[in-house]
Amino acid sequence: LFSRNSDAPFLLVLSYLHVHTALYASENFRGKSKHGLYGDAVEEMDWSVGQVLDVLQKHNLSDKTLVYFTSDQGAHVEEISSAGEVHGGYNGIYKGGKSTNWEGGIRVPGLLRWPGVIQAGTYIDEPTSNMDIFPTVIKLAEAQLPSDRIIDGHDLLPLLQGKITQSEHEFLFHYCNAYLNAVRWHPGNS
Repeated sequence: LFSRNSDAPFLLVLSYLHVHTALYASENFRGKSKHGLYGDAVEEMDWSVGQVLDVLQKHNLSDKTLVYFTSDQGAHVEEISSAGEVHGGYNGIYKGGKSTNWEGGIRVPGLLRWPGVIQAGTYIDEPTSNMDIFPTVIKLAEAQLPSDRIIDGHDLLPLLQGKITQSEHEFLFHYCNAYLNAVRWHPGNS
């Protein structure tokens, strides 16, 4: 894929199942971490992301490529094996996990890398959403957002590049199916 598109724009969506229960790690990673099968799966996923980054570097695409690493929910902390091992990860200080409306269920990491465009080590403590991926990619593709519907996401690059300092999201709504379950309010003067 990378060698065929090194001179043309491309979009690669790579969805890992590694840290989603039921857990799996290949033979090369099974039993290697200090954190059981979950840790093994994390280490294998980390290795795999590294392989993608190495290929981008090999084809001189690192400086032309936005890499966005995120998740769709927090860890599934309630998942415990028959041996008592937590199989669903860890949410740190955040209460709850997957399938809950607490911070541990809906707050996820967003790690972005684009050398020369996003300064390394930039830390943003502003609420954003996975819905922001769509308008960000549309902007990078120099395309137009659909005008026949409301687009809830916002282009992330102005925030990531420090051109603005506050998220454009005053409210973030969390739905499960058609039901509103949580609202995060981030007033402009906070």
